[in-house]
Amino acid sequence: MNAANDPALPAVSVIMPVLNEERHLRNSVRHILEQDYPGELEVVIALGPSKDRTDAIAAELVAEDPRVHTVPNPTGRTPAALNAAIKASRHPVVVRVDGHGMLSPDYIATAVRLLDETGAANVGGIMHAEGENAWEEAVAAAMTAKIGVGNAAFHTGGAAAPADTVYLGVFRREVLEQQGGYNVEFIRAQDWELNYRIREAGHLIWFSPDLRVSYRPRPSVRTLAKQYKDYGRWRRVVTRYHRGSVNLRYLAAPGAVLANAAGIVVGAALTPWALLVPAAYLAAITAGSLPAGRGLGAGARLRIPLALATMHMCWGYGFLTSPRSLARTVIASRRPAVTTPQSAPADV
Repeated sequence: MNAANDPALPAVSVIMPVLNEERHLRNSVRHILEQDYPGELEVVIALGPSKDRTDAIAAELVAEDPRVHTVPNPTGRTPAALNAAIKASRHPVVVRVDGHGMLSPDYIATAVRLLDETGAANVGGIMHAEGENAWEEAVAAAMTAKIGVGNAAFHTGGAAAPADTVYLGVFRREVLEQQGGYNVEFIRAQDWELNYRIREAGHLIWFSPDLRVSYRPRPSVRTLAKQYKDYGRWRRVVTRYHRGSVNLRYLAAPGAVLANAAGIVVGAALTPWALLVPAAYLAAITAGSLPAGRGLGAGARLRIPLALATMHMCWGYGFLTSPRSLARTVIASRRPAVTTPQSAPADV
């Protein structure tokens, strides 16, 4: 902790949506409180209905440091948690951090400097996936390779530049309030949707590789599959809600799902030559896993093709099967507000 706050620097509120994060919450908050930033700092944790020791750990953190506060999020939904934390926070710079994200030591200082230098409404950087076992290392490699996630700079890196969206984000509060915060209907893809609205309002989103947040991947094939199915499902909702937001990169995974499915069906019913399509896909992700797995152990390298296939197929399946009823719900609520809904079902 800094001995004294520098009044020349803007005060910062760090907001955290938390649900079932007993494994990482304490370490994540430690990375915030130990930031090399001499300005005033507060942490607001929005607590969903966790089934583990998350609430108890949060209570310990509040007792240990006066800069840490909590606010309830009975819905368990991420956008509602973020809006509740924004409403409960008080500083002009708002930093979003997840309960399993680990900020680099100079993250906040660098972000505040970039807000000033670029005039951006939101700045963000790299989602630096790091695993703690062979499977998580495989997922981390897949999530940081172009064959896994395309050319998204916040996954794969790149030069500092304007961006469509960034990982998490460090915002000017006035812009968040102008936009009404996060749209609570977007269970997933709420960052992308908010950043789209910010850009449509004429503001700048800025990516910088100098900003890095360590991220812990999902610990199993099942949880990774659900994560990416939900990503695809809600990214389709964004394309319905904001018609101009779709681009070719987002159609790659759905195209792969359709091509592989057609190859298998036609290969089984008509001609085995059609099986060359899924065979070529498997060969491509196997070849692509070789550079992605450079420097990893054999166990992690062998699991990278499975991680890639899970990400591609589940994202594509979610995109293709996303029900139109989700879009109708969202479109009925086009003007989001910084509020904490009390009646929506929990997303666990």
